[in-house]
Amino acid sequence: MATANATPAKYDRSLIEGPIVPAVWRLAWPTMLQNVIAGLQGIIDHIMVGHFVGYVGNAAIGVSWQIVLVVIVFISSVFTGMAVLVARFAGAGDSHKVNRVVYQSFLTAAGLSAALAVVGYIAAPWLLSLVNAAPEVRQEALPFLRAMFLGIVGLIMFFMLSGAFRAAGDPRTPLRLGMAMTGLTIVLNVTLIPIFGTIGAAFGTIISSTLVSAYGVWRLTRPDSVIHFERGMDHRPDGGIIRSLFKFGLPTGVQGIAMNIGGVFLLRFIGALEHSAAAQAAFAVDYTELFSLITWTSTGLLGASATIAGQNLGAGNPDRAAEGVRVASQIGLAAAVIVGAAFVLIPQYLLAAFGMTDPLVLSIGRQLLGYLSVSGLFITVALSYTGGLQGTGDTRSPLYISVISQIVVPLGLCTIIQAVRGLTPGDIWMAIVIGHFTRCVLSVARFRQQKWRNIAVDIEPARP
Repeated sequence: MATANATPAKYDRSLIEGPIVPAVWRLAWPTMLQNVIAGLQGIIDHIMVGHFVGYVGNAAIGVSWQIVLVVIVFISSVFTGMAVLVARFAGAGDSHKVNRVVYQSFLTAAGLSAALAVVGYIAAPWLLSLVNAAPEVRQEALPFLRAMFLGIVGLIMFFMLSGAFRAAGDPRTPLRLGMAMTGLTIVLNVTLIPIFGTIGAAFGTIISSTLVSAYGVWRLTRPDSVIHFERGMDHRPDGGIIRSLFKFGLPTGVQGIAMNIGGVFLLRFIGALEHSAAAQAAFAVDYTELFSLITWTSTGLLGASATIAGQNLGAGNPDRAAEGVRVASQIGLAAAVIVGAAFVLIPQYLLAAFGMTDPLVLSIGRQLLGYLSVSGLFITVALSYTGGLQGTGDTRSPLYISVISQIVVPLGLCTIIQAVRGLTPGDIWMAIVIGHFTRCVLSVARFRQQKWRNIAVDIEPARP
């Protein structure tokens, strides 16, 4: 049996000691780079599908991923609960508890992935009907969506591994895993998309994520890993830890579902527009891919905020936790300004890279990018403070904020406008901006109340 506590040197103590800006940046840049590299995969997929299949293929991938993300985010809620526990225990220098939590997360994710493969395959046609996909888009999307569900275990395990290492203060291992998966996916998709069309992108993602995740799990068995599945550890499911995973993680899962359901219903509104296929294609490229140039960095900063806040609370440094979240939001805001300027200044070149040459699609896409250049400023700050709340264990507040800002506000506005005079694309884009603004204001206000300082996190001792 491993010792109850590891020496603090096992973890990066600069996260809880010394200058705060370098500590946040040390956590953030590998995740930001990982997200950018991973995002290149999606961009390349869309570019190739746009050229080999056409904009209908772009719409099919965008619609399918919107659905897949709903279920992935729900399962990934377990990993948010895991990250809360891992960060707190790593900050306290307790490696045995860190290892136990990650192992139980691995078992839970494996079981949920198996169930999802069966249910998702059966429900795929109904899900595509739910988002009001155009008939030609549905035809391309169904085989892609079913393939993704059947092979989803690799992606789920990849997210689990990335979250575990990052929460333990090791963002470079997820970076290496992400680079390997993205590089392998690109090689596979360049080969498979010209042969199989849209579904070739699913094949490449499934194969690469499965191989890389298998290696990542093996990495956990190595003694030099910051997280180590030790010899002699209890390999049975631990109901107490699993309940803690869901206690802290389930609100985040519901939050993620709320956010993605908001996206799904926005797709329904887009599908009701006069030129629905063109609008869905523009939305798929602009919001799913190009807007990711902002959300990639913002998601990395969310993870950095969560880790810096959780570890510093575990080490008894709540003031440093608050300062770390503020620094993360400033870094994200600077990145959003740069990307937003590109959306405004060179939209035609960005869209042309995806084969968006149809005049109608190009016009709608340019309009949406203008709105997203503003929206990015709000979402990057919101995500940094969301990470701070989640990392400290306050996972319920982001849930309530997301329901208000991602469902009630944008869908309510679209419903009212549609009833009064009929929707235009600009109405839907403005609703997105207002939703992100609302999320930003509420997230910052809730974090500054500082009720997270008193949240207790622990697990029961290991069974004999």
